Amino acid sequence: MSPTTATYLFGGPNPWTPEDWTSSDDRVRGGASHSYLTITPSSSDDEKTTARFHGTLDIHTLGGAGFASQRTTTTTKEWDLSRFSGIEVHVPHADDKRYTLMLKDEILPNRPDGRERSSLSWEVDFTVPEGGGRLRFAWKEFRPTYRGREMRDGVKPLDLERVRRVGIMVRSFFGEQEGEFELVVESIRGFEAPKEEMRYKDDVFATTCAVEEYNEKWGEEREGEGLSRKAQWMASSRPWDRLRAMFCCGI
Repeated sequence: MSPTTATYLFGGPNPWTPEDWTSSDDRVRGGASHSYLTITPSSSDDEKTTARFHGTLDIHTLGGAGFASQRTTTTTKEWDLSRFSGIEVHVPHADDKRYTLMLKDEILPNRPDGRERSSLSWEVDFTVPEGGGRLRFAWKEFRPTYRGREMRDGVKPLDLERVRRVGIMVRSFFGEQEGEFELVVESIRGFEAPKEEMRYKDDVFATTCAVEEYNEKWGEEREGEGLSRKAQWMASSRPWDRLRAMFCCGI
């Protein structure tokens, strides 16, 4: 099947439907967590739908570990996201738990007993600010993982032309969080960052996450000079640029 290129993967003009999603919880490993994806009309537009990811995260059955997730059901559809700068998740409401957005570009055939084979995932963790918001994740923020463990060596890049699965997960992070959870998602879409939004006044801050270039250009040996440049930029830059740098990089 040819990859589908669309701004909205889910939500907006592409309504959420229950048939597109299924649970993938730690019960496959003997756990007791449960997740659900409940589709309701959008609070902002009756013609659109909203997905409520909710359930119970149990960490006692597996001795501190636990996860609950919803993933897409299709094994044939592919999304071409290569023209986008990253993924935007519009979350009007959520609790204070840490969630994970997951992408896959490969789905392996099931095992003889019908169980799904594990494959590489690309994940980004996030929390939602009070009051919700539109969360944007650049491609370089996604890290490759295999069965929850980050892979650092010998990993091929995510094939953005053929993304085959999308998932939303909540995990225990080794006992850090448990219990009831709720994440309301209005939409998941690709976003294209305008060049003017990606370029700051000082060339040290010319990438989506300015801290990386700051460290590369100034480094520890020139820390004082680098901090001076940063202070000059913060004083002279536009308010929008300062806010973007603070939200993206914690500057």
